[in-house]
Amino acid sequence: MVSGQGVPTTVLTNDDVQQVLAQAFDAQPLDGKRVLVIIPDGTRSAPIPLMFRLLYEQLGQRAAQLDYLIALGTHQAMNAAAIDRLVGVPGPERATRYPNVHIFNHRWDLSDTLLQIGTISCDEAAQLTDGLLIDEVPVTLNRMILDYDLLLICGPVFPHEVAGFSGGAKYLFPGIAGPDIINFTHWLGALSTSMTTIGVKDTFVRRVIHRAAELVPTRLLCLALVLKGQALHGLFVGPPVEAWNRAADLSAQLNIVWLPRPMRRVLAMPSPMYDDLWTAAKAMYKTEPAIADGGEVIIYAPHLTEISYTHGALIDQIGYHVRDYFVAQWNQFKGLPGGILAHSTHVKGTGTYDSTTGVETPRITVTLATGIPEERCRRVNLGYADPHSIEPESWNEQAGPDSLLVPHAGEVLYRVDAQR
Repeated sequence: MVSGQGVPTTVLTNDDVQQVLAQAFDAQPLDGKRVLVIIPDGTRSAPIPLMFRLLYEQLGQRAAQLDYLIALGTHQAMNAAAIDRLVGVPGPERATRYPNVHIFNHRWDLSDTLLQIGTISCDEAAQLTDGLLIDEVPVTLNRMILDYDLLLICGPVFPHEVAGFSGGAKYLFPGIAGPDIINFTHWLGALSTSMTTIGVKDTFVRRVIHRAAELVPTRLLCLALVLKGQALHGLFVGPPVEAWNRAADLSAQLNIVWLPRPMRRVLAMPSPMYDDLWTAAKAMYKTEPAIADGGEVIIYAPHLTEISYTHGALIDQIGYHVRDYFVAQWNQFKGLPGGILAHSTHVKGTGTYDSTTGVETPRITVTLATGIPEERCRRVNLGYADPHSIEPESWNEQAGPDSLLVPHAGEVLYRVDAQR
């Protein structure tokens, strides 16, 4: 059963949130139990400081332990200052006010922190993906899950390039998962393409995520949040699939903008919360469906100086290419992590590759106007524009009638009305 509130026209107050949480937790047998709250890192808009405070009010005196695990996936670990900003309370103050609370970073790259909880067989993978990807998948999670009586997923739901919509059990896979299922689901999403996946509830990746979640041995509960910008419009509490389902329906109403026609040029300005292209590329993913064939998206982010703090060396090695570039030359690339290949194709967008001539034809042009040097942009097969040559304030006047300026790009999806 799912409890909660959420309508497009209403912003939830702190009292509303407190009421939803009280209704959800009052009947839960949590006295003396150990609770692990799984939260996003700083690359997601969410009222985590509010949830941190209110969850302690609800559970801090009841639970024996109320800890937090940051669902980093393969993002870089958060340092102490970043964690302080994430939860809204400095470390020394947390130690005094919240004595039974600890906060941990997930480490996908350390095998001794992971636990295999099951396997998705080749036959089951084929069934879940309609035969698109048939590899056996070891299902691994952070082994901390065995130290707790309840895993409480707490995070927002937005349109997403890999899973269709983020949130729910996606905070487990890839949030606190190991590399095998991370790479499998991301390459599966790339094979499906972001264009056909983003903003869709029933996707192959979501099916795999939900199947993997069935293998989790610890009890699960989900707090699924829905925001428009920084405003909280929905909070649904219940089993992960059901709570996520309600939240995704509301997110589709709040976080998809329908345009009357395709745009020729888009200036997408990623939020400052993204500190490398790996995360800031959401500005491309969320605008790609609204760009006309032959059009261009310019990712304008002068603050970005790095492609990926975690995976930059591998991306420098392979560059950015359309999906068919890799599929046609699979023997050359099959040894690389699926997550790296997926990021490459998602940033480059859809397109074709002629294996006879070796000609790659992307549907649109992706140009970086960032702090990443021109030489590196060209080397990884992306366009370059000097950020100093762009004036966002007058962009629409300069670019023409079929242009679009997207501030704070990365969470709202843009589509063309004809795609409904």
